[in-house]
Amino acid sequence: MEQTWGTIDHRRGTLIATIGVVALSFDALLVRLAMADAGVVIFWRGLLIALSLTVVLRWWRGLWSWQQIARGGVPGMAVSAGFAATLVLFVLAVLNTRVANVVVILAAAPMFAALFSGVFLREWVGLRTWVAMAACLVGILLVFGGSIGFGGWLGDLFALMAALVVGANFTVLRRSPVVDRMAAVAGAGLIGALVALPFVNPLNVTGGGMAALAVMGLVQMPVALACLGEATRYLPSAEVSLFLLVETVLGTFWVWVMLGEEPPGATLLGGGIVLTALAVHSAVNLREERPSTGA
Repeated sequence: MEQTWGTIDHRRGTLIATIGVVALSFDALLVRLAMADAGVVIFWRGLLIALSLTVVLRWWRGLWSWQQIARGGVPGMAVSAGFAATLVLFVLAVLNTRVANVVVILAAAPMFAALFSGVFLREWVGLRTWVAMAACLVGILLVFGGSIGFGGWLGDLFALMAALVVGANFTVLRRSPVVDRMAAVAGAGLIGALVALPFVNPLNVTGGGMAALAVMGLVQMPVALACLGEATRYLPSAEVSLFLLVETVLGTFWVWVMLGEEPPGATLLGGGIVLTALAVHSAVNLREERPSTGA
């Protein structure tokens, strides 16, 4: 009977994670469809995410987002600030280089987290993680190399900075598990909106662009974050990480199909190296996390 319930929980977690990853994969496409200046996108994206996640947290956990952030103390505020920086850098990256480049570089964030955990928490990783990090570095360098010809290196740099910040946030979250990730993202959205507001006219956006921003902030991001957070109740963390690799592929695919932005050869090669390294690394971790089912 225990095995039956375990199977049901695994299927439930797989379904929830799949919904979350598919929802998350539309992020870059919606940023492009907003057809607005970066500051306008940052303002509306941040404000709507803050509002929607605050409502979700109140309904789901009975607390407002700022109450959850306060519970996390200084680490909670630091994570919110980090996610706010990521929000800004992600938009700048998507609007200044190919989406495929952005999602490939961001996929390497867990490797940066492993490095930061070693430096700041003295949790040094094993040989296979170092090998995976080296492979990711090679892949990222290939992506950058392919951008030099068409001038997308600045967007790649924004994406790399975002990946570094995400890696740092993962490290803080590991040190302070009491921090609520969804509340931190809600706080980050508000910070991003307040930072952008003095420099933009929020009304300088078309009706279609506003619709894309509304879908992003009120539906897509809340569904993605809620599902991925819920999936960790049923699946090992390494398995959820494998699902996130699918988001990298889907994010590129939607923009390719909808906007005709075909990834260049250097990005495909570099992305293949990064995704392979991360997939193998996560699969090995998953095998170690799962308890033996043998008699």
